[in-house]
Amino acid sequence: MNAAPLHPLAVNYEDVAAAARRLEGHARRTPVMTSRTADERCGAQVFFKCENFQRMGAFKFRGAYNALAQLSPEQKRRGVLAYSSGNHAQAVALAGRLLGVKSVIVMPQDAPQVKLEATRGYGAEVITYDPRTARREELAAGIAAERGMSVIPPYDHAQVVAGQGTAAKELIEETGPLDYLLVPCGGGGLLSGSAVAASHWSPGCKVIGVEPEAGDDATRSFRSKTLQTCHNPDTIADGARTPSLGRITFPLVLQYVHDMSTVSDAELLRTMFWMWERMKIVIEPTGALAATALLEGKLDRRHDCKGKRVGVILSGGNADIRALCRLF
Repeated sequence: MNAAPLHPLAVNYEDVAAAARRLEGHARRTPVMTSRTADERCGAQVFFKCENFQRMGAFKFRGAYNALAQLSPEQKRRGVLAYSSGNHAQAVALAGRLLGVKSVIVMPQDAPQVKLEATRGYGAEVITYDPRTARREELAAGIAAERGMSVIPPYDHAQVVAGQGTAAKELIEETGPLDYLLVPCGGGGLLSGSAVAASHWSPGCKVIGVEPEAGDDATRSFRSKTLQTCHNPDTIADGARTPSLGRITFPLVLQYVHDMSTVSDAELLRTMFWMWERMKIVIEPTGALAATALLEGKLDRRHDCKGKRVGVILSGGNADIRALCRLF
């Protein structure tokens, strides 16, 4: 448990709107897909925002580009450092390449190989560490101080959060008002940014965050109103192996999010396979969190989605196919 003081609300809708303007022509406006089979299964009208088709394969590009684009010329010259299990790593590496900013990424040794290779492929220097013996934040801070680089954290950063919120902005612009918006949650960057955007575009919409059962720190934090932690949770949703919500994201979640839910790894695998097979959409485990809560009926006890308009963010598609095939 962490009783340290939290930041006041650091992001508002104007920040999301400014990020959308900054991203125009650089981020993809990803498709919104529907499925009659999914609608029949859930008894709702479901809209899937396919961030698996975003540049570098995940929503993370939005926040990374928005943050790097606002660096001063001197900061850009010195370069940036990020820490990530994979998608933020790739996003910062790609944004850095597009903006001419050198990037160094601290990644766990057990990060999916596909994400390690892609991060290097975008031109970043990758430094790996053992998550059992080292804390990535401390390692990153030391390297950044030594090299004079700016640190771009994966979620606890106002400009990153604002960039992530553009995904929900686009979704609701296309679909019109929603009754529910389901969003994957790791450190809360996408969730808090999306909730801020939804509060503007669809004020009556209930925003629900979804995280893995093994890493339920955000759910416990939401229920207790006190920031809770979870050390290196054992889940296939590698993008949600975060220790806690952030000092920026936690107050935003408390202000704008209506509920939290969790799903098991077995449920994630069933949903991924169903979406691969029935909708022909390749998503990764973390990207399937929100869809799993809906398709597995995890919300039924607390929320009646029947007959409602439900938005679901599929947050990423960087699946390690070889590793996942062994699990299937």
